[in-house]
Amino acid sequence: MATIEEKVLWDAANKMIGAIAPVDYMNVTMGLIFLKYVSDKFEVRYQELLKEGKDVSDKDYYEMLHIFLVPEKARWNFIKNYTKADYTDEQGRIFNLGQLLDNAFIEIETENPEFKGILPKVFSKSDIDKRRLGEVVDLFTNQLVFGHSEQDFIGRVYEYFMGKFSSLLGKGGEFFTPRSIVKLLVAILDPKDGKVYDPACGTGGMFVSVGEFVSAHQGNVDAVSVYGQELNPQTWRLAKMNLAVRGVEANLGDSFGDTFHEDKHKNLRAKYVLANPPFNIKDYGQPALVGDPRWKFGTPPEGNANYAWIQHMYSKLAPNGKAGFVLANGSLSTSNKQEYEIRKNMLEAGVVECIITMPTNLFFNVTIPVALWFLKEGKKSKDVLFIDARNMGHMIDRKIRELSQEDIDKLSTTHHNWINKNNYEDVKGFCKVASIEEIREADYTLVPGRYVGVDDSNKMSQEEIQEEIKKTSLELLKLFEESEELEKKVKEMLMKNVSGE
Repeated sequence: MATIEEKVLWDAANKMIGAIAPVDYMNVTMGLIFLKYVSDKFEVRYQELLKEGKDVSDKDYYEMLHIFLVPEKARWNFIKNYTKADYTDEQGRIFNLGQLLDNAFIEIETENPEFKGILPKVFSKSDIDKRRLGEVVDLFTNQLVFGHSEQDFIGRVYEYFMGKFSSLLGKGGEFFTPRSIVKLLVAILDPKDGKVYDPACGTGGMFVSVGEFVSAHQGNVDAVSVYGQELNPQTWRLAKMNLAVRGVEANLGDSFGDTFHEDKHKNLRAKYVLANPPFNIKDYGQPALVGDPRWKFGTPPEGNANYAWIQHMYSKLAPNGKAGFVLANGSLSTSNKQEYEIRKNMLEAGVVECIITMPTNLFFNVTIPVALWFLKEGKKSKDVLFIDARNMGHMIDRKIRELSQEDIDKLSTTHHNWINKNNYEDVKGFCKVASIEEIREADYTLVPGRYVGVDDSNKMSQEEIQEEIKKTSLELLKLFEESEELEKKVKEMLMKNVSGE
């Protein structure tokens, strides 16, 4: 069930349906969320500084808490007064609500260079209904207060909208990776320092989780540096906004761009690669990439980008670096000649460390089953850990499944125990370390079910089955006897009624 805030946010989006094109939903609604959030956080800090008798114009007092300086006429408390009437300035110029909002974002960008060129300035467009826009501003004013929200609140809002908008716009989950999957990837990679790279970073959720993980484990967040790239210009801007309000410094390139054809981090070698690239992309411009040095294990096919993503991510690993990413299950056993050859070469080279198959229904708007891949540069063994997690997780509503923290701990602990040679044991139906000989015998398939087998530990022996049948038969006989006795008593009562006794 959606929280009160989520319901308000979705009500706001619904107010705009029919008033603007669906592709503008995120620019408008996310822009308003952002302005309300930074304004509320600024206002709380402003009042604190007033009470302490400090200089409220000193930017350092705000930046130390990752709060942004918001100019007076860019603040929500100013904007909210003009939802039903225009504003006239000192020079007699008249501004409607849309113009005030665009000007607010321009002022915020001027005051805070990290936002330069990324905030939406679309509110004064003639095709945006100013009456409905005013209703959304009023709705946020009356029902949303972000001032004392934790910093991850805005991220959760973004996540909620990513799922909703991707469903509306038919994007197939393009921007959104379920939080429990991200947490699992991060828990297994265990990033504490060094460079982290995401070649399809969406709104930056992977980076946020890395920061949370490091903080939760008493690490130094400043010891981790993050690099990302995003193809969609709107999503790239949202990532910059999302990470900025979370206090995460990230290098997302000088602009959006195609990772395969316009690599923004060509010379980067990262200690960790963390990603959820788009699945099964058919047209990724393969002909222009033939002979690319990233194709160390073979040229990926023209009709599917999965193995192009795999090799791109591996090419970005520093010595002893590790990659963890999400792909559709089909990537585990595809029989396409080129993909089969790449998979075989990777396994024979010993770069595949672990494969985990996940349960269905983890994504907001697609039920496609997925797997987690983990690659290791400089891996000394060709053994692979296979984990079958298809029965894990719980349904949080009729459509969506989520991994619990207990599930995440079990999976990550299993992985770490094997890596660290710390009391790891194969568990039938759950996990198995397969040798390269076993993998060859299985024709290089990476489907965990092929190796872990079926858990029959609860299977009854023949004697137990016979005993259970005997027990059940005795219970049935007793029930029949009780039924006969009851039937006899009922007949006696009926006979008395008939005879008039």
